[in-house]
Parts: sequence; C-alpha cells; structure tokens
Amino acid sequence: MAYLNANIPVEYAQIRREYLYDLQKHHGEVEDCIIFGVSCITGRALLFHAIMENGAIFYRLPISAFIQRGFKVTDVPKRRLDELQLWNSFSYYPSVHSWDILESQAGKYIGKDKKWHHGKYLFTVDFAHPEPNILDTDHSEIPHEHKCAHIMALNDGNYAAQPNNRIIWDIPSFTVKDQVPDWKVQTNYWNVEDTQQWRTEDTDNFFYEIEEKKHDKKD
Repeated sequence: MAYLNANIPVEYAQIRREYLYDLQKHHGEVEDCIIFGVSCITGRALLFHAIMENGAIFYRLPISAFIQRGFKVTDVPKRRLDELQLWNSFSYYPSVHSWDILESQAGKYIGKDKKWHHGKYLFTVDFAHPEPNILDTDHSEIPHEHKCAHIMALNDGNYAAQPNNRIIWDIPSFTVKDQVPDWKVQTNYWNVEDTQQWRTEDTDNFFYEIEEKKHDKKD
C-alpha cells in the first residue's frame, strides 16, 4: 500500500488556470494537462498531481481544479469543492484500484443540492492503516466510519469523488431495479477467530483436526 502518494490511471484533462496562480488571476482560463497521481493527507481533500504541456508539474490540487477535455470552460458549471467531494481523506495510506465491473460504467450521485449528478466511473481511492507501530488516529478501519472515494467524470464536464452510499451505478444487464436502498450502516467487525467454540489439535500433522472446545457446565 502506498504512503502519501499513489499512481492513478492517467487522465487527459484541462486545469483551471487560476489554480496555478493561487486563485489570484487567470480566472475563466484553462490549459491542457495530464493528471497522473494523488496525494492523501488525513483531514484534507484528495489532492491530485498534474503535468502541463510545458513540462512543468504542479502538485496537490483539489478535484475542483480540473475539467474534462473536449469541454469549453464556459460550458462547465463551477462547483464548490465540497459539492464534488463529500469527505476528506481518511488516512495517509491510499489504495488506488480500478474495478473491472465498473469500468466506464455510468452512474449518478446524489449531491448536497438533493439533485442527481450523472457521470461515468474512472477509478477508486480507498484508505487503510497498515502500520501497527504507528498510533491509528484516523477512521479508515472503523466499520461505520469507513468511506472510499469513487472518481467520476461527470456529464457536465467536472470530476467528482463520492462514496458508495451516494452513488447508484447503471449496468444495463443487471441493475434493473429503480430504487434507492434503505440499508443500514455496517457496524460489525467480522472475525472468524474470535469465537471460543473451537481450536486446532495439539499435533504436528499437516492436516490437523479441528476440535470443538469443551466447556465446563455450571450447575
């Protein structure tokens, strides 16, 4: 698992030029770029790295800094960062993965404006805490707190990073029910070794037996 920085599937995009000037000038202008990496800092938005056509690289820009190729900047609505990404990074340890079942599939997420925003899947950023010798102060492995971030290319030209419980995917051959689930948040820690019902036999046999524990009966 990566620490701090991770490669992502490269995305040919455009960058809003004001982000290259600390939001001070060049508003309403864009230039071509390739987004190639992500940085995850606990308590901050996902931060992306991009290379420009002049060969210079700019690190750690939010998802709101980018729009898709093929769109005119005047046609892409300028959305707040918190409208495009719901949660900050949960850990310094990101895992980047592209799920085959979702590759290029359409989906929609429910925004803070209570409206559905449509787009397609690009890849997923997930979080964990793999180092047991470092105090775990984040929420990445608490069942009811865990969130991933699915990166989407929206139909309006923006990009978004949204968790599972905000997205409905559209796989035409399978997702045939038009309903938003009424599921409950997962709170269980699933563990197959925390039971007191069994143990292995005390032997050097390769195929050892599994024995049920005998408990003293209380009168």
